[in-house]
Order: sequence, then structure tokens, then C-alpha cells
Amino acid sequence: MPTAPGEAAGSVLLYRLGMPARKRSAPEDAVTARRILLDGMAENAEVSELAGELAPLHPRDDTFPGEVLLQVAADALEWCGASRADPLVLERMPERFLPEFAFRGRQNKKLQFVVLAAAALRGGAEPDLLDEVAWWQTDDFWQYALYAAVAYVRGAASRAGVPVRQVCQELAQHGGPQPG
Repeated sequence: MPTAPGEAAGSVLLYRLGMPARKRSAPEDAVTARRILLDGMAENAEVSELAGELAPLHPRDDTFPGEVLLQVAADALEWCGASRADPLVLERMPERFLPEFAFRGRQNKKLQFVVLAAAALRGGAEPDLLDEVAWWQTDDFWQYALYAAVAYVRGAASRAGVPVRQVCQELAQHGGPQPG
């Protein structure tokens, strides 16, 4: 079973060659990141393809576009009606909704953090992303946020018994971040 996209055992997804990371994200980049994720998933794009499209938006040593991707994950939880009384079960989430990947060791802890952070956002809490990702000592938070967003969108579709495409189209209609 493959490791996380673009990763060899113990390595991090490499950015596209020739695609220098910018110093800061622009307000419209949040809209672009959301569109890349939802449009790509609606068209059944591979997660590695989505990562390749999102990578140029990621400023080095920054959590962006991870925050946007976590918000999409939280939106998917809201969309499917998950609640305290009727939760989306997270047990075996990677195996059920990210079967193309095998997360091991620290990868599991990173994935667990972003999955729980998205749920916290949905519940109205703001996780301390910078404090958490500082110990990671890698610049891959946004990639794990991508995995969480993909898993939650797939999970929402499964729970509702609808295609992923429908979830993505409906989430895209809700808008999300606005530029400016």
C-alpha cells in the first residue's frame, strides 16, 4: 500500500520543480484553494493531483492553504448533519476514506490532529495550529489538512448516500472565503 502522496517512506511531498513558493498568500488564494479542492474532487482527481495544484499556493513555512482546507472539512461535517447526537464515526477513517494511503507513526498523529482540528472548527473552537505544527518540524501541515478535507468530504458523501461530486458541488455553492 502506498504511503502518503508523493512520499517515500519517511519523506515529505516534494513541491513541483520550477514552482517557487511565494512569500505570502493573497486573499483570493483562499478562494482558489477551495475551488481547486472541490472542483478536483468533483472530477475524481487523485489526491496527489490536488496537492500538485495546491503546492504553488503554499508559502514556505506557513500553514496556508491548510486553514482553508480544514474549513472545507468542517463544512463537509456540517453539510452531512453530523452532530453530538448523530456523529460521523471517525473510527478507521483513513482506511475507509483514504484507502489509497498508508499512514504510519508520526503520519498517523499528524492526520489525527488535522481530523480533530476540523471537527473542533465545526464545533466552534479554534485549534492552535501554530503551536501544534511547530513540533512537526516539517512544512507539511497543509498536506495533512488536504487529507482531512478529502476524508471528510468522502465521509459526508458516504453518510448521505450521495456521490462525492454532489457534496463538492453543494459545498462550492455555499461559497466559503471571499477575496478582499
